[in-house]
Amino acid sequence: MTRTLAVNPTHPEPQAIAEAAACLRAGGLVAFPTETVYGLGVSALDAAAVRRLFAAKGRPADDPLIVHVASVADIAPLVAACPPVLDALAARFWPGPLTVVLPRSSRVPDEVTAGLDTVGIRVPAHPVAQALLRAAAMPVAAPSANLFSRPSPTRAAHVLEDLDGRIDLVIDGGATQVGVESTVLDLSGDRPTILRPGAVTIEMLRPLLPQVRVRGGDDSEGGPLRSPGLLTRHYSPRALLTLYEGPAGAALERLAHDARLARAAGRRVGVLLADDDRLPGLDVIRPPLGAAGDAAAIAARLYAALRELDAAGVDEILARALPALDGLGPAIGDRLRRAAAGRVVRCG
Repeated sequence: MTRTLAVNPTHPEPQAIAEAAACLRAGGLVAFPTETVYGLGVSALDAAAVRRLFAAKGRPADDPLIVHVASVADIAPLVAACPPVLDALAARFWPGPLTVVLPRSSRVPDEVTAGLDTVGIRVPAHPVAQALLRAAAMPVAAPSANLFSRPSPTRAAHVLEDLDGRIDLVIDGGATQVGVESTVLDLSGDRPTILRPGAVTIEMLRPLLPQVRVRGGDDSEGGPLRSPGLLTRHYSPRALLTLYEGPAGAALERLAHDARLARAAGRRVGVLLADDDRLPGLDVIRPPLGAAGDAAAIAARLYAALRELDAAGVDEILARALPALDGLGPAIGDRLRRAAAGRVVRCG
């Protein structure tokens, strides 16, 4: 069975952190909280341990991992070159929810990078993650601590739902803060490119990177992915999820119509809506999510709400795409589209 160590999220107990660090150094798999989601950590320089991580998650080998380090000073041995702008980005956004893709050094195993010549690196801000990285004194590769393609875990209980018995240890540091994965910024090419949206937005990056753009095109181009989180189907609940896009009135009207049809056919329906969306007279399961204008609250609750609907045994989930919000809005939209895996109804 997987062991759980509960810690104070702001001042984690040194004995627990030391035990988890020793597990990592011995090649073990340790789940721990970051400010985004729970990560599943393993020594980034231990190829055999990395392979065990892929097996535990059921993750395909062409999906690269992000390497977590305690400070900017720990990056140099992992990369072949650092662009001049990295210092400014680090001063502004690290520790924090930004992953930077850089040319990798030969020290980083192919298993971490899916054989690519680049590696994604992040300095997390969560006190537990920081304490663990400093105690382990090594880079830690850490994807989300879930079964592959499932909603990412934002609580230790979510980790155990997916990985109990598959990993060695979970550090329970309470709920995470951001709720969706880090922004991934590729600095290895000719133009800075956001591969995955997150809490560090393009508007926040532009003062330092005026030419930064958001990745476009097909996510299924073949070959290893440039970043985690680029598959068409990802972050998905067990129940099929349909996403309704368009003006709120039209989207809610169509969603309600389809919910009634599903209920009439005897299916158990869950809905994923902002708390102020009105859907009167429908017998559906509806976990709280947050107000439509509060992207931060919705992001923090998104994956937990999807897992709650699965736990309730719904047959299908109907979700309304939120209006274009600042900040975390694009990241929420990205996660919902991938959770729907192409099942998108455009309304109005």
